[in-house]
Amino acid sequence: MTLPSVSVLTIASGRDAHLRNVMIGLSRQTVRPVELIIAHMQEAPYADLPAMPFPVRQIPVTGAELPLARARNEAAKAATGDLLIFLDVDCIPTPTLVEDYLSAGFDGLMMGEVMYLPGGAVTPGWTSAGFDAMAVRHSDRQGPPAEGVEICTDYRCFWSLNFALPAAIFHRIGGFDERFTGYGGEDTDFGKTLSMAGEKIGWIPGAKVHHQYHPHHMPPVHHLHSVVRNSELFARKWGYRTMEHWLYAFMLMGLIDNSGPRIRILREAEEGDIAYTRQHAHMPYANTASVIRRLKEEKAAADDAGQKALLQPAIAAE
Repeated sequence: MTLPSVSVLTIASGRDAHLRNVMIGLSRQTVRPVELIIAHMQEAPYADLPAMPFPVRQIPVTGAELPLARARNEAAKAATGDLLIFLDVDCIPTPTLVEDYLSAGFDGLMMGEVMYLPGGAVTPGWTSAGFDAMAVRHSDRQGPPAEGVEICTDYRCFWSLNFALPAAIFHRIGGFDERFTGYGGEDTDFGKTLSMAGEKIGWIPGAKVHHQYHPHHMPPVHHLHSVVRNSELFARKWGYRTMEHWLYAFMLMGLIDNSGPRIRILREAEEGDIAYTRQHAHMPYANTASVIRRLKEEKAAADDAGQKALLQPAIAAE
């Protein structure tokens, strides 16, 4: 039986070193893809990329804000493979990634494993086996099944870092909604669209990537405006908002107000907000849940201090 041909797609802006590491990982595959498509969201194409044992094509995709949805669509339009594997530019594939996706034999969207690396983990001469000793799983994500395919019945389980699906399904559902611009929500909308179209979403064992560290913020206060805008777009489309955990953290931080029909941004994120949410190099990943927990604890402590302050009158008794 002839195996489906495979195109690997990545979208990128900057992060040259990250992209080179992804390409090195792809050059070591036990089963080679037929091509790598790089949809670059920057003025100039990448230069001095590693030599690869298969064709590499770069496609420019520009926009005022990061056009993540359109970049994925343009990469998919250019691809020739029967199976599309989407990798974020910070995700280094292990040698069996392509083989694992092909061998799953699943007619739907497949999600592989993502393991997170701390800062400084990627050094010259790195190997995927070496990463395994220091990589950790995200606390908000379940592990892969031991074997077979585990069907995901909630579209919100879809993350776009590392996934694959037949090109026919991608084009049949219309790809990503390009009205989503900037950071946030376009992948959740894609999962919802896929689910509503009756297509399956599943976890598979293997197809593992190692996520390279880069400075980040959770919740993404540096993308406040696009998160709010895209959440409201999702609500107009489906009847309810998405990214509610980020929105809740923004509310606790006093960045937004939800008392009206639409979310209102009260103020811009300041340096204190940036510092509070920053992912440091020793942290393999950032976690919004832990920030929400800290915010709640600090609010409770402040409320308790305010209550105790009422024990002492402002004016001494006569």
